[in-house]
Amino acid sequence: MSDSPAQRLQQLFEGHRLTPTQRRIAHSMVRRADEAPFLSSVELAEVAGVSQPSVTRFAVALGFDGYPALRRRLRELAPPASTAEGNVPNEYQQAVHAEIENLRRLAELLADPAPVERAGRVLAASRPLPVLGLRAAAAQARGFAYFAAKVHPDVRLLDEGGTLLADRIDAARRAGATALLCFALPRHPREVVEALAYARSAGLTVVTVADSAFAPVAGESDLLLPAAVGTGLSFDTVCAPMLLGRVLLEAMCDELPEAQARLEEFDARAAARGLFAE
Repeated sequence: MSDSPAQRLQQLFEGHRLTPTQRRIAHSMVRRADEAPFLSSVELAEVAGVSQPSVTRFAVALGFDGYPALRRRLRELAPPASTAEGNVPNEYQQAVHAEIENLRRLAELLADPAPVERAGRVLAASRPLPVLGLRAAAAQARGFAYFAAKVHPDVRLLDEGGTLLADRIDAARRAGATALLCFALPRHPREVVEALAYARSAGLTVVTVADSAFAPVAGESDLLLPAAVGTGLSFDTVCAPMLLGRVLLEAMCDELPEAQARLEEFDARAAARGLFAE
């Protein structure tokens, strides 16, 4: 199966050292992969929320003479328009198909399990393990923390921002934490970027699950694991980041010798309490 437009863009950007502004432009193009080849530099600047000269510098950073040359390349990469008539999926079906494509891309990334395995080792070794996720990513962080607490002895959920966030990072570090896991999804709160910078300055290794390798949190992450979100509906759909979180949890379990014993102990206690209806 051929690559998706978003995946072709990702491949074009990979291997280049981009500034935070340039990563923002790249991320905006990936999110609008179908229309990116047809945007003018002014239109792309408006979409990304940057200046038009920043778009030109972005194209040069990718090795092109300017934005027109980059756009020509994007149009060469664009697939021919479909001529099939009838059987056009509605907007809900399109959203589902987009999520299926996101999951397919995640499966391709996981063909090399080394990054996830490395992240699993780093997280398993951190006692306690702080898990950060604000706003749209709070549910992802909360779900990971819920399951991780069944196998890890000390998981600390950080799902509320404010002035206490740095205090809680400090408390985790003083208690022995060596790493922090972050879930970062659009729209990216500035507070998350600042919290990751603070965590790294405190000596924590930051592992981040984000929607793109060009997300604003990339510069403050020691290990970033990307999983695309769907943008076809009014609110983003996040099946791939959720599944990547579970894969990461599995990798962490593989590094915790006591994980299976903890799970069996929980099952025994749950049965004794009649915790579940089934």
